[in-house]
Amino acid sequence: MIVMNDMSGSSEMYIPTIEDVRAAHERIKPYIHRTPVLTSSYINGLVGGEMFFKCENFQKAGVFKVRGASNAVFGLTDEQAAKGVASHSSGNHALSLSYAAGRRGIKATVVMPRTAPEAKKAAVRGYGGEVLECEPSTAAREAMLEEVVARTGADFVHPYNDHRVIAGQGTCSLELNEEVADLDYVVAPIGGGGMISGTCLAMSDVSPSTKIIAAEPKNADDVYRSFHAGEIIEDDAPQTIADGLKVSMRPRTWHFVSNYVSDVLLATEEEIIDAMYLTWQRMKIVIEPSSAVALATILKNRDQFAGKRTGVILTGGNVDLNKLPWMQKQV
Repeated sequence: MIVMNDMSGSSEMYIPTIEDVRAAHERIKPYIHRTPVLTSSYINGLVGGEMFFKCENFQKAGVFKVRGASNAVFGLTDEQAAKGVASHSSGNHALSLSYAAGRRGIKATVVMPRTAPEAKKAAVRGYGGEVLECEPSTAAREAMLEEVVARTGADFVHPYNDHRVIAGQGTCSLELNEEVADLDYVVAPIGGGGMISGTCLAMSDVSPSTKIIAAEPKNADDVYRSFHAGEIIEDDAPQTIADGLKVSMRPRTWHFVSNYVSDVLLATEEEIIDAMYLTWQRMKIVIEPSSAVALATILKNRDQFAGKRTGVILTGGNVDLNKLPWMQKQV
């Protein structure tokens, strides 16, 4: 167990361990899919190495975040659960928390930016969650969420700066390593850092020689700048097609990024769209722009991955089919 001071100095902060990841895996098994690992000979040829895609786009609710949300929701006592859960999210954590809350029969309230994809808002409501819309900034999200928690007493399940969530996300890489051992790299998209933190947590224990690479949109490069500055640099409202990667890191996720991530690679908007299109075209699977960032950075830096065995986390597949980015690009 690791306990460290919050960066604000106001409280101590629990950092989850591999034991938490294993406990989370047992707790959430009835509520998640063990997602497949797929390969593409075409993409392997482009890169010159072996790519193993962990397909969380096939996860319950279409996204990896169901893992962390389910671990948090089903880890509550009955007394805590009776007051419901609440959070803020651009979409995927919101619908994941609503999914998990629905399975436990409790209420979920989520604060979402008004600019969030309508498909994700509809999914939240479809799972029984209540959507409260706010202006598209981290500050606006957090202010409205604080009011909701004060009014309802709901348990705040942070999208990523929560040890229960990080432990849940770590189950993804735990499964990946069980299926494909001896990976040279694991590459995953990063926004707030929940998936990367879980990846670092799991892989540092089960495969310590595997290097962890964070993939980020160039238009939302606060993690890249933080990584090189040695401290968190926030970007309140970046503009990128990768809507799930617009938020900034928090103390728990920065702990993992600063201690375990080998590098942060960037991709342009055009490169993200091209990687998304390539995945749809060649692998015949639906992924969202945020998922495509990992492959986009690999294709951009293919010399680094040539001759290597690389795990690629495809984080989700929740897209608005009426607004596919390559269609808009052609207009």
